[in-house]
Amino acid sequence: MVLAQLGGSISRAIQQMSNATIIDEKALNDCLNEITRALLQSDVQFKLVRDMQTNIKKIVNLDDLAAGHNKRRIIQQAIFNELCKILDPGKSSFTPKKGKTSVVMFVGLQGSGKTTTCTKYAYYHQKKGWKPALVCADTFRAGAFDQLKQNATKAKIPFYGSYTESDPVKIAEEGVETFKKENCDLIIVDTSGRHKQEAALFEEMRQVSEATKPDLIIFVMDSSIGQAAFDQAQAFKQMVAVGAVIITKMDGHAKGGGALSAVAATKSPVIFIGTGEHMDEFEVFDVKPFVSRLLGMGDWSGFMDKIHEVVPMDQQPELLQKLSEGNFTLRIMYEQFQNLLKMGPIGIFNASWV
Repeated sequence: MVLAQLGGSISRAIQQMSNATIIDEKALNDCLNEITRALLQSDVQFKLVRDMQTNIKKIVNLDDLAAGHNKRRIIQQAIFNELCKILDPGKSSFTPKKGKTSVVMFVGLQGSGKTTTCTKYAYYHQKKGWKPALVCADTFRAGAFDQLKQNATKAKIPFYGSYTESDPVKIAEEGVETFKKENCDLIIVDTSGRHKQEAALFEEMRQVSEATKPDLIIFVMDSSIGQAAFDQAQAFKQMVAVGAVIITKMDGHAKGGGALSAVAATKSPVIFIGTGEHMDEFEVFDVKPFVSRLLGMGDWSGFMDKIHEVVPMDQQPELLQKLSEGNFTLRIMYEQFQNLLKMGPIGIFNASWV
């Protein structure tokens, strides 16, 4: 998975420091240099890495720490907090509410997986009880409407687009108005993929934003974009009010560090990550559990969410009732084994962090 190599490198650097007989300035510097090298190799912007190293050195002043302090734990915690700080802009994004119409506009580079992500976002909310709808305002890419139409039909989500109209602003405006009349509470507008050098497409994006007045603009970014991530994300932020980030293709083998840079550039939180091509391969992003997994610390909150997802809550009272009455049949055992298999592999937690 993307960032797995980065996580492994950081974990090894921390482990080497932990194995040192004495935690002194040299051991700390060696550890931070290894982490710096790993972040830079993963395409994290140089300024972010430099600031992170400076902040950790300020926090971990070895001379001021009393003999009884666990220096290893303090350094580990400082690294964890600084990685969280890179990914957490300190503010939450707009959250749509059921029953109240919200317009969400998707922007991003060409080939970032934006159209697929729009459908995944709609499908995720549909499962949670929303009434979503999709509007294809991408008239630049041939086959964009066909792709959205195919995805939406598969997910049973209403959609709007045109084969004849070439003005994306008009399509977006008409689509939003149509679905407002149909009482859809989550209207998602897919726009053309663009590049910061394409001034005309950027102007078009701004016009679509003005016409639809979205409650939230989501920047969709391919995890493999590399060092260009910061500049590209910043260009989008300067043109429209980007309020959240979704990172796609997290199942690949790219370096993925550019994803960290994009958050810093837009000063907007990551809200979802795409982990595959299928509709349900879409995860809510939470900073601390993500960094925990990145550093090999495990993710108990994600583990519990997976359990609740696999074992529906409405089935649990019935199961508990049967167990309290002493009824444990082969059928119940079979069903529980099936639920465990649905969860997939469970990684082993790194004991050094517990």
